[in-house]
Amino acid sequence: MHLSVLDLTPVRTDQSTSNAVAATMRLAKIADDLDYTRYWVAEHHNIPSVAATSPAVLTAMIAAATSRIRVGSGGVMLPNHAPLAVAEQFALLEAAHPGRIDLGIGRASGADLVASTVLRGGRGDHGNQGLNDFPDNLSDVVALLGNAGVSVQLPDRDYLLRSTPCAVSRPRVYVLGSSMQSAQVAAAKGLPYVFGHHLFGEHTDEALAHYRSQFVPSEFADQPTAFLTVNAVVAETHDEAMALILPYLRLQAHTATGHPPARLELVEDAEQSTLTPQQQRVAQGELSRAVVGTPAEALGQLRQLADRFGVDELMLNPVASSRRGSAAASAPGREVTLRLLADAASAK
Repeated sequence: MHLSVLDLTPVRTDQSTSNAVAATMRLAKIADDLDYTRYWVAEHHNIPSVAATSPAVLTAMIAAATSRIRVGSGGVMLPNHAPLAVAEQFALLEAAHPGRIDLGIGRASGADLVASTVLRGGRGDHGNQGLNDFPDNLSDVVALLGNAGVSVQLPDRDYLLRSTPCAVSRPRVYVLGSSMQSAQVAAAKGLPYVFGHHLFGEHTDEALAHYRSQFVPSEFADQPTAFLTVNAVVAETHDEAMALILPYLRLQAHTATGHPPARLELVEDAEQSTLTPQQQRVAQGELSRAVVGTPAEALGQLRQLADRFGVDELMLNPVASSRRGSAAASAPGREVTLRLLADAASAK
């Protein structure tokens, strides 16, 4: 069972964007030192609690600051970008850090309707066209990353497009998703599939089963390859792990019940607040699919997930907040999660 990290660069109430990015850089270096397999960063827009708006920029920063771990996007939201721009960014990253770059691609927007429209140049389709074009745009990205490139038919001739003038290697491409549609695309393209179990856990079994049954071998994968993402908080005691995840649960519960987006609370502030019955149900749902507890408890939960869903790799989204007085440019709860899990896994 391989362990990796998915990082949204969360922003706490005691942090600036600079602090949050600094905390992500610290966490990435720790993951590198602890032999985690890969470190991916997300793409979200106009969300106060998430500083990860540009996966290519963060990937470049993290790859330059680490030495071994694979680095990439989890993921680039393709409807927001031209395929050539995505391919050029990640081809250049691969040229700078050969053999270490992953390109995870998603079909959602990672943004609200207004931000999505602005990202797409003012088009008012609210993402429908981007979703419909996703399979073709994904194929273009994959082709542009290779030396063969993509042939564009002009009225008088064919025009060859490549993402880089002389590629020696290409990034690994993964399809991200949390639906049957994304599983179908990944299977048809013969690409590895990463299911966002940390987002929605209702259809994990069905999506992975569909992906495996419909998988078409390709030059990128000769058999189905599936990962799972999961929210995780690990501490020395179960009670402390529950305290550290409470701000995240409250944030998700408030957002799901129509409250304006906000930054991640500190533990002490979250402990002084209450949730409505509806919010409590949302929080309980989030907690039920997260990995929370002591190192032994968390490792057992991860093994159960790996066995249940038949995956060889789990990507941890460390969602622990911090207590008052923590250094703003650090994320001690997230750091402890990675350290304790790595120690527990190596001891086994």
